[in-house]
This record gives sequence, structure tokens and C-alpha cells, in this order.
Amino acid sequence: MIQTVKHHVPDSAFSTPSLSSTPSSSSGRSSDTDESPVTSFRYDFQDLKFKILNVPSSFHSHKLLANLSGHIGSVSCLALCGEFILSASQGKDIIVWQQPDLRQFTKFGHGEGSVKALVTAGNKVFTAHQDSRIRVWKVSRSSENLFRLLDTLPTTKDYLGKFMKQSNYVQTRRHHKRLWIEHTDSISCLAVSNSLIYSGSWDKTLKVWRMSDFKCLESIKAHDDAINGLVASKGIVYSASADGRIKAWGKEGKNNKHSLKGIFEGHKDISLNSIVVNEDGNLVYGGGSDGYIMGWLVNKDFDSWRVICETKAHKIAVLCMCLMGEFLCSGSADKSISIWKREIKGGLVRTMIIKGHEGPVKCLQASPTRVGGGFMLYSGSLDKSLRVWWVPNYCSTEQITSSIDGTPKISTVFV
Repeated sequence: MIQTVKHHVPDSAFSTPSLSSTPSSSSGRSSDTDESPVTSFRYDFQDLKFKILNVPSSFHSHKLLANLSGHIGSVSCLALCGEFILSASQGKDIIVWQQPDLRQFTKFGHGEGSVKALVTAGNKVFTAHQDSRIRVWKVSRSSENLFRLLDTLPTTKDYLGKFMKQSNYVQTRRHHKRLWIEHTDSISCLAVSNSLIYSGSWDKTLKVWRMSDFKCLESIKAHDDAINGLVASKGIVYSASADGRIKAWGKEGKNNKHSLKGIFEGHKDISLNSIVVNEDGNLVYGGGSDGYIMGWLVNKDFDSWRVICETKAHKIAVLCMCLMGEFLCSGSADKSISIWKREIKGGLVRTMIIKGHEGPVKCLQASPTRVGGGFMLYSGSLDKSLRVWWVPNYCSTEQITSSIDGTPKISTVFV
């Protein structure tokens, strides 16, 4: 039996960080299981809807604050940028939502095909696209154009420095060659760490870019299938792939290049769609196409790791995950969001299930700002909506979960 806890969240509790505060980073952490988008869209904001939905706390321990619609296609990725929420879809435009009133502030975008990933760092926003390019945007309050296109990767300078040498070309398919600095398929995910930008693609490669001048430093043939998710932590970058593996990469040697540090194996014949790593960098979780979340414990020297969690999280594929302190949030093709409490040894116990989306949940982002005894959770879906939830950081629940061997167990959790 699930015991729900009533919460009153005053309007004044929803404070907003200023744009000058350090924005949180978000990497694209989900597989692209939706249909291939067409190459161009035209937005019509006459149909833009905004409404605050008050869900009685006697029915749910969480609260739906807003259902935002304005995208004409599936919402593919989300990111926080100071006081703004950025959401992107199958069109080229990115919608900027203002907090705390959650109204559309502006939009920006460029290029062909859908936006696949968003990540923010300092006063810059990086967007990855269907057209295999990365675009860099500068955020400035002093400019009338708040989100201004700064550059496109690979840069023209990078091209000019390499296109003359035949050794800079790699075989992509029969009778076709491309410069090694170019992705040859959709870029599905991004991560930023230690002044480096990491990009993962359906072309199976992981590329490393320098933040200062946007030069491509490395191209790694990382997987045997599409890369679906990236995350960087404690000097290690992790890539999750449709080949069912998570690989860890770290810098080594005099040339300071990335090399393979470890391989985490998922279930046989499944795709790993998303990945998250805790702040300490010793717990790695991967979400699979079979609905399972698997977790690994890694030692500080990164010379050993073991499975510590194997939980049937959803009926069908886990498409996205995010971490908020001791909570792990997972979104699924079954249209639901599950909130999990991490146990001391890394196991997961479900504390609540959030329903409301009419399509698969494609992306999740939690705000680091604590609000009224809980946190804000943003979810984007193939139903074309962006939903804003308030999730309490304490509750008492009794839930059936799965142990590492898959057998069900009943746990009582006090968060």
C-alpha cells in the first residue's frame, strides 16, 4: 500500500536563479527511437497554450505545475540556462521559457533537421543537430539578440587547416571519404567537462573538441553501433550505445589522448539509451531498451567495477534519466516517469510513479534549486509537450522493487 504525503507549496517558494548564476549542464541522454524527422518545419505560435494545472495533493505526492505546448514535433531535449528552460524538437527552433511564470520568452535556432541535444556551459549553449553539426550560441543580456550564433563545428578554420592533406580523410562508406573532424550522421548527445566538448553520434564515433577555439582534437571509433548518451565526471567520459555497452574513456600518455578505461556490459541484445553518473563518480547507471536500469560501482582508481543494481524500472524501454542528489528519475516509452531513491550501496528503490504524458517521455532535466521541500523536474515527450513537475524530496512509500537477481522484494522507504 502506498502512503501519500500532502504538501503545500507556496507560490513564493518558486524562486528563480539569475542568468549570471552558473547554469547546470545537461547532456543528451536518450536514444532517438522516434521516427526520422523531416528536414524543415515552420512554427505557428498562434496555437501556443499555457496553463497551470493544480493537482490535489491528496491524490499525488508530486504536483504538476504546467503543461507547455508550442513545439510542432516531439520534444527531443532539454537544458537549464540560468533563469531559462530551453527545449528543442524536430524543428530547427529552440524555445526559451522564462521562470518562474513558465511563459515563452523567445526562440532561436539555425540549420537543417531536428535538434538532438542541448548542453550549457557558462555563457554558452551548445546544440547538436540532425545535420551532423554542432552550433555554439553566446548568451548575453547586453545584446538585443540574447542567444547569438557564435560558431558552427567543425569550424571553417578547422576545415581549411585539414582539407588539403589526404591523411586527414577517412573512409565512411564505399567510394566516400570525409575529414576525420566531421560526424557523418546525426549527433545524438553532448557533454561538457574540463574545457572540452564531447559529441556522440549515430556514426559510432566520439569526438573531442577544445572549448577555447572549438578545434576538434580527437575522433574515437568508440562503439559498434549508434552512441545514444554521454556523461562526463571526474575526468572520465562515459558513452552509452545501442551495442549494449557503456564505455569509459580517460586521458592517458604523453599525448594526453583519451583511451579506453573500462567496458560495462548491459543485457544481451538490448540498446543502452541513457546514462547518468553520481557526483562522486563511483556510481554509473544505464537505462536499457528492455526497461531495466543497471548500475555499476567503480573504485577510485578505476581498475575494477561490479554490477550493484539490476532493476526492472519500466514495462518497456527507458529513454532518459537524470539525477537530483540521492534521487534518480527515469522516463520511459511507457509514458511514465519513475522517481528512485538511491540506497547506500547503490541499489534503487522506487518512491513514486508520475503519469500524465500522452506519449513516450524522451528527456528529463532536474533543477538543482531546492523548492519548498522538493525539486523541479522538467519532462519532454513525443506528445510534443513540456511538463513541469514539483517532486517532494521526502515521502513514505511501500513499493515492490527488483533485486539484482530479478526477484521482487517489498521495501519501505523514508526519504
